[in-house]
Amino acid sequence: MSKSRVVSATEFKAKCLSLLDEIEQNGAAITVTRRGRPIAVLGPTPKKAWKSPANSLAGKIIENEDLANVDLSDLWDAVRKE
Repeated sequence: MSKSRVVSATEFKAKCLSLLDEIEQNGAAITVTRRGRPIAVLGPTPKKAWKSPANSLAGKIIENEDLANVDLSDLWDAVRKE
């Protein structure tokens, strides 16, 4: 990681997208100044740790053991022609 870069607000406004790309690539923060005083520090977001999807649905699915005999007739009332 390189040293933090300092840019004026005017320069940041003119080069915003390229500076954001630089932060993403290098991981170094950029300090934005106005009249020589720091007003903001922009840096990369912390990387979230990858979490395995294994067991992510554990306990959230209700199992119906007899799917062949489930009564769904009430669901079809809306589509029946009378």
